[in-house]
Amino acid sequence: MSDRAALLKGIRVWLVFFVVCPVLSGVTAFPLVHELRWTEEALRSLGAPEHLPGLMEWIARVRDGLDTADADHPFLLYGTDWLAFAHLVIAVAFLGPYRDPVRNIWVVEFGLIACAGVVPLALICGPRRGIPFWWSVGDMAFGVFGAVPLYVVRQKIKRLEALTEAAAPGGAAVPAQ
Repeated sequence: MSDRAALLKGIRVWLVFFVVCPVLSGVTAFPLVHELRWTEEALRSLGAPEHLPGLMEWIARVRDGLDTADADHPFLLYGTDWLAFAHLVIAVAFLGPYRDPVRNIWVVEFGLIACAGVVPLALICGPRRGIPFWWSVGDMAFGVFGAVPLYVVRQKIKRLEALTEAAAPGGAAVPAQ
């Protein structure tokens, strides 16, 4: 396998790994009310109230809030439907770099910027909404860990770009396909 083919394969594997994450996050945001009930039941069956009482209090508080919103103000949950949809749309955007990484590196850079934006959002909005700090740390981890595969992909795309330019007669870029 040539260096170019190996780089392209590596880019695509990392992108698929990255895309699976927002897809899973998006799909799981649709059934929040039921999902949180199932989570609470599962944690109770595993003995979490004895070992992680703070987590169980938080889960119960969030479940109670979602139950109330679902019963009295279901239109509020429409916002989480749009959040879920946004995750799916973001995932689709990464088809561009999958198909032509060099030409669509901007999508990867956009993703890195978005991942960096998770940290200040969690630090500013979390306390304003009464979110426990440890929960905000978990949210920030999504941005940090999301940036890792994107950083690796960006580095590989830059190497692919250099190989492509070196291989092209007269320095013209050759499409990545």
